[in-house]
Amino acid sequence: MPVRSFMDYCQPRTDLAIEESERLHAQTGREVPGVSVEETSVDDVTITHVHIFSSQGEKAMGKMQGNYITIDAPQLRQRNMDTQAHAAKILAKELEKLMKKSNRRGTVLVAGLGNVEATPDALGPQVVEKILVTRHMTDYLPPQLGRRMHAVSAVAPGVLGNTGIESSDMIRGIVNQIRPELIIIVDALAARNVQRIITSIQLSDTGIHPGSGVGNRREGLNSDTLGVPVIAVGVPTVVGAITIAANAIDLLEERMKGQRESYSLLEELKRSDLNRFIHEVLTPALGRLMVTPKEVDILISNTAGVLAHGLNMALQPDLSPEERHGLLH
Repeated sequence: MPVRSFMDYCQPRTDLAIEESERLHAQTGREVPGVSVEETSVDDVTITHVHIFSSQGEKAMGKMQGNYITIDAPQLRQRNMDTQAHAAKILAKELEKLMKKSNRRGTVLVAGLGNVEATPDALGPQVVEKILVTRHMTDYLPPQLGRRMHAVSAVAPGVLGNTGIESSDMIRGIVNQIRPELIIIVDALAARNVQRIITSIQLSDTGIHPGSGVGNRREGLNSDTLGVPVIAVGVPTVVGAITIAANAIDLLEERMKGQRESYSLLEELKRSDLNRFIHEVLTPALGRLMVTPKEVDILISNTAGVLAHGLNMALQPDLSPEERHGLLH
């Protein structure tokens, strides 16, 4: 059986299905029962499909049965414009696949979750600002354009601390009023691997649990709670401090393997003890400390543009890029 890393003992939180699949595969050395993983690459972008298809896989992964697609584009964090455009096109393509069951005649509601006043959590609201909202335009546009346009509404419900209203309650009220055929929820996520911050985009057809990645789990937003198909789109913007500590210890252990005396001292420390030591350092003063890049404001703005561009392409496939641009501006 493969040797477990310190990260396995810490089990930092993650919203990404691909990371949980990778962790379980590393622990056992075999595929997770009830879970299939398929990976493809297009230029410098990797697309991974994780399909949880049984209750056994659901229990092992700690996630609902369904499809989870991760688009990994490392150059996104370097704000590479070609990569941004490429990632947006792939996002649109993968989103269209998840939307294929929709007849596209009713309204699609885009909901951007998060706190606009907290930059790492502002991804959802910033995406909503860039969505081409069309539900109210039909009566004001030339028929030749209106017939090719699909109805889209968008809302940023805010957070409980600012509104006194749960996001789920607000979205449920909107759903009851406008009766959309599909909901797309955009939210910031938490990752386990620091390399995935602002470089991975996850889509899923299982909805979302706001705040689950940072230990503040709210009521789920999915087809069961809203009565409408829900697609979730998210990007990791934070990582737990315990993740960074665990990665450092694993790297130290790896590099010390050739130094017999030093490595034996590290081995004498039980991994549970190391886990406890890290919690003793972090928990009393800082609790569940989450870390984000210092230039997060620029990264969030750019990433919101990528997501909005991909969503607009998928939601308005019959409009030309020039028409979408003109209606947005």
